[in-house]
Amino acid sequence: MSRLTAENTELALEIIGRYPRPKSALIPLLHLAQEQDGHVTDDAMSHIAELIGVSAAEVLGTASFYEMFKFEPVGRYMVNICTNISCQLMGGEELLEHAEATLGIRPGQTTADGLFTIEDVECIAACTEAPCLQVNYRYFHRITNAEFDQLVDELRSGARTDIPPHGTLATVRQRIPADRRAGVVTPENTAHPVWLASSQEAQS
Repeated sequence: MSRLTAENTELALEIIGRYPRPKSALIPLLHLAQEQDGHVTDDAMSHIAELIGVSAAEVLGTASFYEMFKFEPVGRYMVNICTNISCQLMGGEELLEHAEATLGIRPGQTTADGLFTIEDVECIAACTEAPCLQVNYRYFHRITNAEFDQLVDELRSGARTDIPPHGTLATVRQRIPADRRAGVVTPENTAHPVWLASSQEAQS
């Protein structure tokens, strides 16, 4: 269990500063916590609660609504295999069975080396590309058993540098310098935000 690191705490404060109310930053901060540890720890949720001024229960209540947030350690690569109707008709169930046999685990389990976790998931919005799967939420379309095996081999060898460890949403961090921000105001503030005032001045 771990709180946010000093570096991530600094980043969290920057993220909070982008919003009119601190608690509006909750979901981005949960992603930050998951990127740090590969899953969202209890200590991280308590730390987030302190940073945005809510209870730890509120943080957990929001986080637990979303399938993407994990609360226990998972593999470096989260493999989500769709078995909903389109994928099911095009071989999704068979692909899942093949993945289980290849990796020696069942859905919800992680390989002994800590590399792979398999999930049997509902629709992932790629119905025209069935059967499909995601690895750390990166899509792979119309995948065959042989292509799955090749993907596993590439991940094991480290050849797929385009797929970061589980929890990393993007490989480029968004940074917004203070002088480039739009001007964050609370809903109760009747003053125009900086960007709107600048736009009106330019038009006049």
